[in-house]
Amino acid sequence: MTRVISIVTAAYQPVPEFLRAAYESILVQDLPPGWTWQWVVQEDGEAGDVAALLPEDPRVSPGHGRRGGAGVARTLALSRVRGELVTVLDADDLLMPGALARDIEMLERHPDIAWATSRALDLLPDGSRVRVDGEPPEGRVARGTLLRLWKERGHRLPVVPATLCVRRELLFALGGWMALPASADTGLLLGADAVSDGYFSAEPSMLYRKWSGQVTKQAAHVDAVELSARVQVIEQRAVALGELFHPAVRTRRTG
Repeated sequence: MTRVISIVTAAYQPVPEFLRAAYESILVQDLPPGWTWQWVVQEDGEAGDVAALLPEDPRVSPGHGRRGGAGVARTLALSRVRGELVTVLDADDLLMPGALARDIEMLERHPDIAWATSRALDLLPDGSRVRVDGEPPEGRVARGTLLRLWKERGHRLPVVPATLCVRRELLFALGGWMALPASADTGLLLGADAVSDGYFSAEPSMLYRKWSGQVTKQAAHVDAVELSARVQVIEQRAVALGELFHPAVRTRRTG
């Protein structure tokens, strides 16, 4: 039986050439024997325009729904996800060769680990690639490590949450992506970190496109009031998950 890794993409008025490049970066992925991929593209809105931009490929699953932000769109996309592993690819980013295979092989090699992240390179408008500093060393990431580092570093993760690959069961148990106007991927990753060890690969898996139209460039993304609210909700959820899934932690704190 063929095994599937699902790639989830939320799209709102995507730049057609960026979306096409994202698909082409999936096409060059060389998966382990017995595996295939599924690209689940969810338009964040009801216009239905994105489907016309997608290729005729049975591995591509388009859909659309009411606009609610990238996190809501990704969560709606889960209704069509067939993979036992689920990863993310934003509509303006690119997978690097070998990205999916590395995630598959690592999670198969470590059945007790529920998620994986990896290095990402910034892709600048001139085509140059820049490495982001401050990442953890390659290897196993103990449960709770990312939350601790996120808090120590002024609520900045040491990894790019858009590189997350997670087991389907945990993704559904966590309710998909958080219903936040931004940082939904950070919330999901810290939720996964709260309940399971993970793995960080130092081999780059993604090109993170830097351009004027990206969501993180918009003023609303750094609005102080909203940012504070997002941070509080993400942190409190991660802490609560850690205590619920690992009662010994709560016992040590209250005993």
